[in-house]
Amino acid sequence: LHGGKAPAWLFGRMTRLAREITIAIVSEFGPHEMLQRLSDPFWFQAFGCVLGFDWHSSGVTTTVCGALKEGIKDSLQTELGLFIAGGKGRTSRKTPSEIEGLGDKLKVSPDSLVYASRMSAKVDNTALQDGYQLYHHSFFFTADGSWTVVQQGMNEVNSYARRYHWLGELVTDFVCEPHNAICSEGKGQVLNFVATESQPARRTITEIATEDKPEKLVDQLKKLQTLDLPGRHHLELRDIHPDRLMKIFLHTYEQQPQNFENLLGLEGLGPKTLRALSLISELVYDVPVSLRDPARYSFAHGGKDGHPYPVDRNTYDRSIELLHEALKKAKLGDTDKIAAFKRLRTWQ
Repeated sequence: LHGGKAPAWLFGRMTRLAREITIAIVSEFGPHEMLQRLSDPFWFQAFGCVLGFDWHSSGVTTTVCGALKEGIKDSLQTELGLFIAGGKGRTSRKTPSEIEGLGDKLKVSPDSLVYASRMSAKVDNTALQDGYQLYHHSFFFTADGSWTVVQQGMNEVNSYARRYHWLGELVTDFVCEPHNAICSEGKGQVLNFVATESQPARRTITEIATEDKPEKLVDQLKKLQTLDLPGRHHLELRDIHPDRLMKIFLHTYEQQPQNFENLLGLEGLGPKTLRALSLISELVYDVPVSLRDPARYSFAHGGKDGHPYPVDRNTYDRSIELLHEALKKAKLGDTDKIAAFKRLRTWQ
């Protein structure tokens, strides 16, 4: 993780260039293309490098999303048919209200988008326990209800960040391999409830939460705490406090969720509750949760930290102006410069 923030002179340019690039892509291919590209971690990283951020800087996620949101805000996002909600820290918690506030510009109910935003965050913070605490959540969507999520978590132990990419059109099940990609250099112990191989555990955990009375669950946990597990075991019994979990166990029992997704979506159900249920699943019913970590993984204007060279402000400004003028002329029917940009793809 890198400290500091993007300087004002750079962020202003990032906002303007991000706007022009987005207009170019949406004008040529439509807003759905932008969603697909943002869900691609390699394209996203390249986008950040073009905007002047270093390939290895953790700030690329928050700053690129922030610059893009700022660049197309207000009437432009309506014109493009591409909307952005959320952001870093407290701003991420405003995502539902921001989506609902744009409801009159949508062809679908905002409820499904709010649900997608909430569940993607719940999955990466609770169902995928990889040691990275979410602090950034950006939700990109179109008027017809298509969406993409780019969110990031921080690990205070290894000082790495991890970015999660979702593409709505590929999500057939929120709790089974829902990600388009997860990028991280730092790996460690993981409790992966959304792995394909965790399907038996998801089913068992849901049955435990709905069929066993809260008092029985607490008694089972207290008995498990008397066991002497090997040091390599991924579940820490000392982190489980049965009596404190009584309230949420009672809530899950009363709600009777029909499946693991419903269970995960319950208010108040967090990582510790899920770990406690997985402990019972594994040690009592011999149905473990997957430990598989799902993470997998050229400069145009330099980088903010001077790698591989400092940002050339004059060249940056010229790039913004060149693209802006090309797009303006394209609207008037002069497509020569846009065609020239396309031909650049054939250069190696």
